[in-house]
Amino acid sequence: MKVLLDNGHGAETPGKRSPDGRLLEYAYTREIAIRVASKLRQAGIDALRIVPEETDVPLAERADRANRAYAEAGKQAILVSIHCNAMGSGAEWMPAHGWSVFVGGNASQNSKQLARTLAQAALSKKVKVRQPSRQLLYWTADLDICRKTNCPAVLVENFFQDNREDVDFLLSEAGKQCVTDILVEGIINYLSLISPPEESPGKATKADIG
Repeated sequence: MKVLLDNGHGAETPGKRSPDGRLLEYAYTREIAIRVASKLRQAGIDALRIVPEETDVPLAERADRANRAYAEAGKQAILVSIHCNAMGSGAEWMPAHGWSVFVGGNASQNSKQLARTLAQAALSKKVKVRQPSRQLLYWTADLDICRKTNCPAVLVENFFQDNREDVDFLLSEAGKQCVTDILVEGIINYLSLISPPEESPGKATKADIG
């Protein structure tokens, strides 16, 4: 199973930063994606960053890259798009804070399961997980990176870049480690759920249906 990592936005994307300029979303998400990819590879899992550029690759191109990688992997791939949330325009500090995960409006059961395992990993770290209800761990939104990709896909909002406390946490080494661990553990836990039993090689898994 290949894990595709989409680090959000680019150096020229306006507004995607903390009000004090300490956190730049494009740079932060790339650092986290690199950390996650390294950890996954250490665990023997194939990981690919689909946007190594610092420019803001259009969403259509990101989806095309993910779909090509999914096809090349024999439909054995998942996608995690890594972002930081924002309540406002980035000009001032806002009160919203916490971690959340989204699926597209056309999400498969595998996408929803991936979102759940990531949220459960976040909860295990005792961080605030934003939920649409007490029963539901993920949000649904019309997101191109999820809706236009063929593989199981989620978008993760790693706290708020316009909340002062969240930014302090995100920029700390403990915060970076926490965000990395949430993603790595959530992905590994998901893969353990959909992997075929060892005694039954060759059988199709749930991931085959996207």
